[in-house]
Amino acid sequence: MAKSAIEWTEVTWNPVTGCDRVSAGCDNCYALTLAKRLKAMGAEKYQNDGDPRTSGPGFAVTIHQGALTQPYRWTKPSVVFVNSMSDMFHAKVPLEFIQDVFAVMADTPQHTYQILTKRSLRLARLADKLDWPSNVWMGVSIEEPKVLNRVDHLRDVPAAVRFLSCEPLIAALPSMDLSGIDWVIAGGESGNNARPIQPEWVEDIREQCADAGVAFFFKQWGGRTPKQGGRELGGRTWDEMPNPRLRSAG
Repeated sequence: MAKSAIEWTEVTWNPVTGCDRVSAGCDNCYALTLAKRLKAMGAEKYQNDGDPRTSGPGFAVTIHQGALTQPYRWTKPSVVFVNSMSDMFHAKVPLEFIQDVFAVMADTPQHTYQILTKRSLRLARLADKLDWPSNVWMGVSIEEPKVLNRVDHLRDVPAAVRFLSCEPLIAALPSMDLSGIDWVIAGGESGNNARPIQPEWVEDIREQCADAGVAFFFKQWGGRTPKQGGRELGGRTWDEMPNPRLRSAG
C-alpha cells in the first residue's frame, strides 16, 4: 500500500503493473513515465520492459502474486485505488488472477476498493465470472466521445458503485447517458505535453450530473504539473462522493 496524491482515493495497491496504450487518453500516460523512472531506480516491480510501440521500459504487464497478501496487513480501513499502475482487465491478466484479487477484496470488507479500466468490453464479458462484494467500486475512463461505449459496458456490471473517470478530458462529452452511474470524476491532463481542457466541458459535465442526481468530483484543471491550475470550479471545489445505498435510476 502506498499513500496517494490522487484526490479521490487514499492509497494505491498494485497486484498488477504495466499496460499498453489503447486510446487517445493514453497518449501521455503518467504511469508509463513513472514506470521508466522506477525501473531506473531499481524498483523490483518495474524491471520488465513492454513493447516500445505501445508500452515502455519497466511497463510490461506483470503479475505480482505476493501482493495479494498485503490488504490483510493494513490496520486502518482505507479507500484503495487498485492497479493505479496497470489495468485489471488487460488481456494479459488471467481471469484466475482477477478472481484472486476479487477474493481478497471480498475478504477485507473494512476497505473500499476502486477499480478503473479502459478495457470495458473484457470487463463486461468477465463480469458474471466474478463475485462482486459491496466494497468494490467499478469505473471506466471516458476521455472523449469516441469511447462512450465504455459506459454501456459498465452499466451491466453488478458493482455496488459504478463510476466514470473523465480524465484526461480531451473533448466535450455532451448528452451522456448517466443512468445506472453513481459518480463522475472530471479532470484535465498534466505533464509537459498536457492537452488543454476547456471550462465549458467541465461545466457541462457538472450540469449533467446535477440533472441525473449523480455525484460529481472535479479533480484538477491540470497543466505542466497536476496542481498548476488548481481545482476550483465556479468558485468552489467539488468533492462529491457516491453513496452505494443510493443507486441511480436505470
